[in-house]
Amino acid sequence: MRILSNGDIEQVLTAGETLDALETAYKELNSGQGANRPRNHTYFPVEDSRHPGFRFRFKSQEGGNASSGVWALRITSDIAGVETLPSGVQRRRLIPAAPGGRYVGLVTLYSLTTLEPLAIMHDSFIQKMRVGATSALGIRELSNPDATVAGMFGSGWQAEAHLECLLMVRPGIEEVRVYSPTAEHREEFARVWSEKTGRKIVAVDERRDAVAGCHIVTCATAAMEPCFDGAWLDPGTHVTAITSPDGTATRRELDDTTFDRAARITVLSREQVHHDKQYDILGPVERGLLQWDDIRELGDLLLGDAPGRTSPDDITVFANNTGMGIQFAAVCARALALAEQRDLGNTVPTDWFLEETSP
Repeated sequence: MRILSNGDIEQVLTAGETLDALETAYKELNSGQGANRPRNHTYFPVEDSRHPGFRFRFKSQEGGNASSGVWALRITSDIAGVETLPSGVQRRRLIPAAPGGRYVGLVTLYSLTTLEPLAIMHDSFIQKMRVGATSALGIRELSNPDATVAGMFGSGWQAEAHLECLLMVRPGIEEVRVYSPTAEHREEFARVWSEKTGRKIVAVDERRDAVAGCHIVTCATAAMEPCFDGAWLDPGTHVTAITSPDGTATRRELDDTTFDRAARITVLSREQVHHDKQYDILGPVERGLLQWDDIRELGDLLLGDAPGRTSPDDITVFANNTGMGIQFAAVCARALALAEQRDLGNTVPTDWFLEETSP
């Protein structure tokens, strides 16, 4: 069995590989060749003495798809809570409380045919790439193809993956306007990514400047409250969000106005909407603006079984509303195969994990 660190995975897993693996997985999931268990968060009343209000949280998700040949179980063992930034903005934070000031996030892969565990992998690099690539698939399917200006909320590690994947699916983007609550963070992000991409990446001081005049607006944050006022959106804008209520925290990136103005709302998982009581997505249904059946999944869109944009003036929303085990099966299987070609990581005897009597 192979053990892969984030550093090992980062050497082989590209945005292109991630996009390809995920597109296949979503199509398989929605055509009966994949399976997924809704993400689950369990909080336990043990607090970190150094961070009052931050408690132990265990998160798990699992799934698999036929072409990957694996079932994936992803877990994180966290100390989680909410912090208030100097600007007054609140965001979710995970505390590096493991030995050495580190985190615990692991994916275990199991063979669908021989049953054996194939790998244990760090989850962090895969985590950001699978979220960014998923958002990019929604952008590719729902935004106007001639988009040239994008707005982005967030300047952290998720924003990095989102920007890289955005430019892969919409190479015609000439300018990206970036807003985040801390000025020095957004300015550094703009400087670094302007150099990396050769595009005009601009830090803006007002939230509205990352929305008005933008053909695509992407939220890649850990925000607790909506990032912007939906009234600022121009006709024809596509909007992506990665934060919705998760069953334990009522956080969101998009306000009711954004959802209510959308001609088309697409989600990653309809099942998770109800599992986590995602009231932001359900709002237009409860207000009588849409039927529940009008909200479709990305997999259906990729298969051509759900409608996309019907007019250049449509406002469209893709709610990248959960993490899915099937994502980790598809992407981790791809990363494992690439790592095995280069003999990266460490191996331990698989026999250590096999037993002679029935579980």
